[in-house]
Amino acid sequence: MDLSIGNKIKSLRKQRGITQEQLAESIGISFQAVSKWENNITLPDITLAPALASFFGVTMDELFDFNLRETEAKIEAICDEAYTYRTDDPQKSRAILEEGLKAYPDNDILLNNLLYVMDYEHDPDEVIRTASKLIDATSFEDVRLDALRLMAEAYQQKGDLESAEAAIEQIPEIYFSKLSVAASLLTGKKQYEAAEKQKWISFEDTLNMMRVITDCLEKTGDYAAALAEAKRAAALLEAMDNKRFRDVFGKEISAQIARLSSKTGE
Repeated sequence: MDLSIGNKIKSLRKQRGITQEQLAESIGISFQAVSKWENNITLPDITLAPALASFFGVTMDELFDFNLRETEAKIEAICDEAYTYRTDDPQKSRAILEEGLKAYPDNDILLNNLLYVMDYEHDPDEVIRTASKLIDATSFEDVRLDALRLMAEAYQQKGDLESAEAAIEQIPEIYFSKLSVAASLLTGKKQYEAAEKQKWISFEDTLNMMRVITDCLEKTGDYAAALAEAKRAAALLEAMDNKRFRDVFGKEISAQIARLSSKTGE
């Protein structure tokens, strides 16, 4: 992988006419670490950035920012590839993300995506550890809130509802999103794109809540009301005519309807 920061360090070092050993000694690290940077095996620790910039007499922007957009694009590509396997082959999705984390250790976005393909049923503690790391370290509020949500899910899988509720309590109640505001206030293409994205997010949320309501009604023994809710979900799914959502929700809704129909005699 072409990690341009390593190439930049190598170029600056050669311009100064110094060896890897001399650079390493000047900033207090091993020459092997410098060698790994320049051979694009690892990235420098961010805490070394000021020392590197000062040593070479360049700004932090010159040393790192030129690589920011390239890095973001590569991380986005890794996440996009992993997402294509998230539902059908979560193990492959996980392998792609873990390979990405070798190049970009502890990257917030990669770790956030990794949370979606971990084994909540058999290893919820791994989810909790990863989510905790993100909650404590990330500078992205959306990542922090998503990690809290997924941590709560892992605690629920463990049967620790008190800890799940404690995680949920840290999530603020918000009745609008950036997309919904953009869809309401902007015009033209940006308005359309925001509305289109928010439509499918809201649709998925609606189907999930209908599933939860159906389950709750079934647990209380109100099979007729549960069946009616499941049928409404099926009708909504059919009306929206989206293959991805049919694949995700279709079998479960059909199973709910079949099970509840047998209980109600319909």
